[in-house]
Amino acid sequence: MLAERAWFDLAFSDAHLPCLIVAVAHMTGRMDLLRDEWRPSYPPYSETQAGNLPATEQVNVANALRDLVPKLIGRPLSDFPRPDSQSLKQLMHFVAGQRIPDRYIPLLLEELGLNQHSDESTFAGPPTARDFKVLVIGAGMSGILAGVKLKQTGYSYQIIERNDDIGGTWHANNYPGCRVDTQNHLYGYSFHPNYDWPDHFSTQDALKDYFRDIVDHYGLRNNIQLRTSFEVAHYDESAGVWRARLVGADGKSEEVTANAIISAVGQLNRPKIPPIAGQEFFKGAQMHSAAWRNDVELAGKDVAVVGTGASAFQVIPAIAGVARRLTVFQRTAPWVAPTPDYHRAVGEGQKWLLKSLPFYANWYRFWLFWTMTEGTMPTLRHDPNWRAKDGSISAPNQRIRNALIEKMQDQVGERTDLLQKIIPKSPFGGKRTLRDDGLWIATLKRDNVELVTEKIREITPWSVVTADGTERRAEVIIYGTGFEASRFLEPARIFGRGGEELTALWAGDPRAYLGITVPGFPNFFCIYGPNTNLVAQGSIVFISECAVHYIMGALELLRERRAAALEPRPEITDAYNARVDEENAKMAWGMPGVTNWYKSASGRVSQNWPFPLADYWQVTRRPDPADFIFTEAELPAVGAKDL
Repeated sequence: MLAERAWFDLAFSDAHLPCLIVAVAHMTGRMDLLRDEWRPSYPPYSETQAGNLPATEQVNVANALRDLVPKLIGRPLSDFPRPDSQSLKQLMHFVAGQRIPDRYIPLLLEELGLNQHSDESTFAGPPTARDFKVLVIGAGMSGILAGVKLKQTGYSYQIIERNDDIGGTWHANNYPGCRVDTQNHLYGYSFHPNYDWPDHFSTQDALKDYFRDIVDHYGLRNNIQLRTSFEVAHYDESAGVWRARLVGADGKSEEVTANAIISAVGQLNRPKIPPIAGQEFFKGAQMHSAAWRNDVELAGKDVAVVGTGASAFQVIPAIAGVARRLTVFQRTAPWVAPTPDYHRAVGEGQKWLLKSLPFYANWYRFWLFWTMTEGTMPTLRHDPNWRAKDGSISAPNQRIRNALIEKMQDQVGERTDLLQKIIPKSPFGGKRTLRDDGLWIATLKRDNVELVTEKIREITPWSVVTADGTERRAEVIIYGTGFEASRFLEPARIFGRGGEELTALWAGDPRAYLGITVPGFPNFFCIYGPNTNLVAQGSIVFISECAVHYIMGALELLRERRAAALEPRPEITDAYNARVDEENAKMAWGMPGVTNWYKSASGRVSQNWPFPLADYWQVTRRPDPADFIFTEAELPAVGAKDL
């Protein structure tokens, strides 16, 4: 008990106090702990661990909990009765610091496992599941998730991965400074939390280790085929199966047959390097951030970075201290959200609470999830009556803009020349907002760093020349210029009914029903497909879990109907996409004149989900049979040797 009391003192300084209060109240039934004077508030872009409680009240919280917490440490969740519905709502409203609308409560309770914790699939799986073969393309976050659920439900499956290891984006991107920009205790599967994240926003190696652990924990390793590329697949209408050609590391082709295909290749997997005159004559090293070359020495070199998007934003501070001179070429400035714990390690006391105090981890994840459930979405919607000021689209949007500029001014200090370069011209939310704890502007202020906003005219053998004729020496050029986001699935080719090819059908403007299924392509499913990207309201892991849940429901529909295949009705798909387009047109990222990777070449927003998270969760709970065309037949048998 004494050791636990000593741990409490350490843990209290690291704890998220509102979550600690709520966890204890949850287990003890002490609803009197939800005192008005302890009710948290969360001012934008501020430290939130203490819930903005004054120091005197923090002492009072410690005194009230000091004797209670040690009695709860290490006990199983089953020791504690489920709070009644009214008490649960009180706990939720308290930790959120505001009243949560009733429509969100079922989502929050189910997805965050407040009352029970299970890694078992919701679907039991049909008795004939082993005769139904699923081919999963990609062994990143979404592909591994699909593998877990397919295995739990009893399906035969094979995951193919073109790289030499699992991890997807966390394998491909190993540039200096690479880390996640979603809180780690939220960026993880809801059914498999990690209480040992080293940082609040962990680095690439820690993220990859997490997914390796998932693969081993759930026994997926034997079903993952590495160094294997998906080349082409044809839907065989007469047999009701997919016939796919894979290519191994040795260049040899392999033909496989599957009842269903799940694409888990993601959106950001094809690096984009803009064509610049003279690139081919550059004598130094050139590389994209997603194809980092560890053989290129940066120490003491003149380095040029093209772009200031998410990857470049992380690379630049990481290499500024080793390069002799670093020139940053910026086309458009990003909005930067102050995030004090962006590079901060998770305290040992916090780790102890997450592991040892029942329900603390659940409530901590709940709080993180709620803060991102709506996020800044209300500020990103265009007010048609708003008279634009400095590019803003509404009064709330203007207030956030002003607050962020004020933060920039504080950090820039006397460097007013720099301030004008880093204030974005686009409305807040028009492009991806980046996280920062002050390191970005501190890096731009270094003596060996120059931020250039003039357009690049050409590249010479040893320099980069801007439109004003200024030539800046470069021995290494790094492109942080993003990805071909709208070119889903390429270079793979998918041929559906009648031999129609999917990327040709999309013509650079991808569309799908719920981002998951496509008319004319039976039993073909996407995870993180068109219009499922999140801008300000959650984690992509959540979206992937919703999509996989929906896919498992679709496979169960096949069993119930004794059908060979299903595909969405064209009219349902068209109506859905019309609603998405209408809503995206009202958002900051859909405004005319705003350029970003969310838009396809046509100008349509092909990436983003513009509605609340609760809406996506609701529509993916259970597939509606009325949305689909079924191929009514016995499930075709696919031999084990085919996959």
